[in-house]
Amino acid sequence: MSGTNFTKQTEVQTESREKVFIEKVIFINRVTKVTKGGKNMAFSALVVVGDTDGSAGFALGKANEVAEAIKKGIKRAKKKLVVINRKDTTIPHEVYGHFGAVQILLKPASKGTGVIASSTIRSICECAGIHDILTKILKKSTNPINVVKATFMGFNQLKKA
Repeated sequence: MSGTNFTKQTEVQTESREKVFIEKVIFINRVTKVTKGGKNMAFSALVVVGDTDGSAGFALGKANEVAEAIKKGIKRAKKKLVVINRKDTTIPHEVYGHFGAVQILLKPASKGTGVIASSTIRSICECAGIHDILTKILKKSTNPINVVKATFMGFNQLKKA
C-alpha cells in the first residue's frame, strides 16, 4: 500500500472558466498506535494538487481510512496552492531546495528533454505544468515528505523569467 501513485482529475467551477486540477497521491503510510485497549490503526496520505498552469500545492491528510485521508489531503492541498514561476515549459534558472536532510538541485532543461526526476518530484512537476527539467537529490535521504517540502522550497526561490 505504501508508495503507490494514484492520479485523479477533478473540475472546479470558478467565476467564468473551469479549472481542472490534477491530484496525485505520493505516499500512503499506515500508522499503528498501541494503547491499553489494543492497537489503533490510522493512515496518512501525502497528496499533490496542481492545475498544470503554474500552480501546485501539497498536504498531508490523516484519517482512520485511506479514502478519507486522501480526501482530507486533497482539500488541504487546494487551499495551499503556490504559484511557480516558469519560463515556457521549464524553470527560469538553477535552484537548490533543502528541507531536513534532503537537498535537491533543480535545473532548467531545453525543450523536449522531459522530466528527469524521481517519481515524487515528477508528480509535482506534472501537477505544476513543468515539462522539461533536470533534478537530482544530492543528500542520501529520500523521505517523500521531506522531498516534497524541499522541492517546494526550491520552487519558492525561483525569480520571474
